[in-house]
Amino acid sequence: MKKIIASIFALSVAVPMISQAQKGTKKAYSFSNLPVVAQTSFKKDTFNIINYGAKSDGVTLITKSINDAIVACNKKGGGVVVVPKGLWISGPVELKSNVNLHLQANAILQFTRDFSQYPLVQSNWEGLPQMRNQSPLWAVNQTNIAVTGSGIVDGGGDAWRMVKKSKLTESQWKNLVASGGVLTEDKKTWYPSQGSLEGSKIKGNPGEISADKSADYYNNIKDFFRPNLLVFTSCKKVLLEGVTFQNSAAWNIHPLMCEDVIIRNVYAKNPWYAQNGDGLDIESCKNVLVENSTFDVGDDGICIKSGRDAWGRKRAMPTENVIIRNSTVYHAHGGFVIGSEMSGGAKNIFVSDCTFIGTDIGLRFKTTRGRGGVVENIHIKNINMMEVPGEAILFDMYYAAVDPIALVGDKRDAPKVELLPVNEETPIFKDFFIDNVVCDGAEKAIFVRGLPEMSIANINLSNINIKSKKGIDIQEGKNINLNNVKLTIEHGDPLINIQNGNNVSLKNITYNSADLLFKISGDRNSNIKTSGLDVSKAQKQAEFLAGAQEKSLQINK
Repeated sequence: MKKIIASIFALSVAVPMISQAQKGTKKAYSFSNLPVVAQTSFKKDTFNIINYGAKSDGVTLITKSINDAIVACNKKGGGVVVVPKGLWISGPVELKSNVNLHLQANAILQFTRDFSQYPLVQSNWEGLPQMRNQSPLWAVNQTNIAVTGSGIVDGGGDAWRMVKKSKLTESQWKNLVASGGVLTEDKKTWYPSQGSLEGSKIKGNPGEISADKSADYYNNIKDFFRPNLLVFTSCKKVLLEGVTFQNSAAWNIHPLMCEDVIIRNVYAKNPWYAQNGDGLDIESCKNVLVENSTFDVGDDGICIKSGRDAWGRKRAMPTENVIIRNSTVYHAHGGFVIGSEMSGGAKNIFVSDCTFIGTDIGLRFKTTRGRGGVVENIHIKNINMMEVPGEAILFDMYYAAVDPIALVGDKRDAPKVELLPVNEETPIFKDFFIDNVVCDGAEKAIFVRGLPEMSIANINLSNINIKSKKGIDIQEGKNINLNNVKLTIEHGDPLINIQNGNNVSLKNITYNSADLLFKISGDRNSNIKTSGLDVSKAQKQAEFLAGAQEKSLQINK
């Protein structure tokens, strides 16, 4: 364990930090001038894992064989390591420079459910350095690497994950409990082992590395440290193409501090109840292309991150220059997401021509006090959504680390609103441009909730057509511009709620009907203007509460 911890800190020192002087001048990007992502290139030489002793019998571990093939390929200048059709059982696989790990059709690379095959190593969880079990597919400081083909990579995540009773049917729950494992005292959550349960009981950060924690401490709760399926750290020129990545213990695909990453035609799949079962988490990466891919997972679908709280700010590596296009997200907590661990910032993000079907929230931007970081220059267009249980478009600075849709029995209290000083822990969301969004079915059309000390700013929504139960809700927002927004709602009381909104422009807003058109509250509203608004469909135009003044709202028909 001492050697492991020593190597941990050696690795963390090796991570390059970006000073203000190194950041240089900003480069302007747009949809007509997208960032350029460098591509991989491999020699044609092939290294078949069968030639290194691998057996496709569904029993024999091929960990040594597949890693030996990768090492041999790397030493000879690179090429393609071939995983033929068949069922291959393996422990962790380390990818090395100039190696393309290629899974042929009908190949299943099944990572073993034997936890002893995964050593405890320094890794990362939600942006914080942690002790965790080694990820099944991993690489550190490698260049020109790929996982390609049309096979399946299965992380064996069902052996690792806890499961909430409220997320299963009665029959599913009975079968799960009968399979083994242990239950919490309230019998509402299943854990695969006692060690996993004990780890969940530790308050604070059980995986944090500190001098007062012994090897026995980590080993006693080893099962609790679920690994992400694929983690590539500080790598350059990465390609993931054609492969299905499924059944991850925690996050599915996780490029971390990488540069020039292409993710194309992949399928990320997890059970909908998979705790922390994100599809794709792009963290502190630069120059990324995601296209023609499908996500059907248990947590966020496509997510942008950059580290958590002080660690993320110290790393100071924003996720930047990202293109996401022509992709589909089915079940997920959010279709396209930024946050909540975005303390290093995010900028120059371009999302286009994507479909979200049944995601809890469509476009989801979340953060909270303590994160810090700046999220800016976000461009999104041509998004289609269906059957969204929550908000179609959400900006929220009160993220509370709970499922976006409350389960039966969950009690949700509204956050306490208080004005606090602005400091490095205050997050900033600004400069969002969202155009041409259609949503058939949502709980609420648009929700914007900033902090009293830091409004969400410069949000531009145009050509929006949403069918939902509720309309527009803006709290602590400034420079909010909505143009050509069509709302078909079930409950029109109010159609538009604004609390402490400043410089809110509402142009050409159309709707089917409303009991109350505007509800304005708070003593810090100013310059709320409408034009092209038909007030005749509403029974009442406006209501002013909690210090709001009538002069803050100007309705121009």
